[in-house]
Amino acid sequence: MTKQNEILNKDFRRRIAKMCFEGKDGHIPSAFSIIDIVVTLYQKYLKFDAKKPQWPERDYFILSKGHGCLALYVVLARHGFITENDLNSFCRSGGILGEHPDLTKVPGVEANTGSLGHGLSMAVGLALGLRIRQFKNKIYVLVGDGECQEGTVWEAANIANNRELGNLCVVVDWNGSAAQLMPKENLDAKWKAFGWKTTVINGHVQKELDQAMRDVQFLSTGQPHVILAKTVKGYGVPLLEGHGTWHHRIPTQEEMRVIMEALA
Repeated sequence: MTKQNEILNKDFRRRIAKMCFEGKDGHIPSAFSIIDIVVTLYQKYLKFDAKKPQWPERDYFILSKGHGCLALYVVLARHGFITENDLNSFCRSGGILGEHPDLTKVPGVEANTGSLGHGLSMAVGLALGLRIRQFKNKIYVLVGDGECQEGTVWEAANIANNRELGNLCVVVDWNGSAAQLMPKENLDAKWKAFGWKTTVINGHVQKELDQAMRDVQFLSTGQPHVILAKTVKGYGVPLLEGHGTWHHRIPTQEEMRVIMEALA
């Protein structure tokens, strides 16, 4: 990761922690594991117009693991979809930003997500519909590795392969959540078995993120592509890294001090 991106992503992590602390809600570790991915997509690979969120020629990004939405919110603000005041009103009365993204309230959000396993199904329907209408939009969907325990994920993956939805790319936030229950999980082999072109990367290394994104061909009809991004839950702050009580916890004042020092 370039020095500039490293500084920017630390800024995003600080903002995420502050929103959670002040809004008294949110999932900091899940947002920290995906922020590098979301930043990269919006900086380099998604076509959009923040002034026209419903622009027909835009590319689509669906955050299926909706509880990581703090990462999406800070990036949407960075690109002008929402305002700093919106971020300050996270999970507060009168604000548009909730614990999970809501397309009826938040410009740039493409799907209401939070009940895990639904985002990829919606993305498959979207990809098929756009192809039928001969549109060239690209569709990205970000799912969690724990979410990949949902049967609907594999039903959608099977359909995408059979319908040859080459305009669809899945990114899996492989932060080890599933390993708590399924320690023998092999996502690489599983996605390959479902007929997807599969790439495994370190989701916190910019060079690997860029190479994986560039390799996705986005053909109208072809093999769908999945990027398995190995990440660390709570990445960047030792206090938060790993699994356990921090999945959905609000920091105390002292813990916020520790978090901010780690991100200095």
